[in-house]
Amino acid sequence: MIELTGEQAADYFQRCYTAIDGLWCMKVEEKYGFDVALDIDNEVWKVFPKIQARKLKELTGLGDGIEALRECLTTKMRLEGYSFKAERVGNDGAFRVTIDDCPWHNIMVSSGRKHLSARVGNKICTTEFSGWAAEFGDDIRSEIECRLCEGAQTCTVRFSR
Repeated sequence: MIELTGEQAADYFQRCYTAIDGLWCMKVEEKYGFDVALDIDNEVWKVFPKIQARKLKELTGLGDGIEALRECLTTKMRLEGYSFKAERVGNDGAFRVTIDDCPWHNIMVSSGRKHLSARVGNKICTTEFSGWAAEFGDDIRSEIECRLCEGAQTCTVRFSR
């Protein structure tokens, strides 16, 4: 058996995670078309943020609330290879995440599917971020202010109560 470092194992699982997401979606698209594949992918992303958020809550001991959301979401984004900054806005715990490099958009571009990236981002990112928000409180909302995949310089997502 080969012994991998923690970094090598993380790299392996990261590559598998991103590959399987794209691969299954492309196979569904081959059989049923892009619109059906996107709809099914969206159904997956309605559930997956719950799994991710609950696991990070378990690992960190964090509970609900906007501060816990900020901590868990930025941890997830760091682990997935986003380049971003998160900053508080206002006094109520609201925060904004500004993404200047998105690994999911990069995969779309490198695979020759940049022309579909905005459609995917519009649907999937909206679903994913709202799922994250809901997992930390019924009163927390997400709003995507701009997207890389639509030609903006960054993706900007605001979370507030």
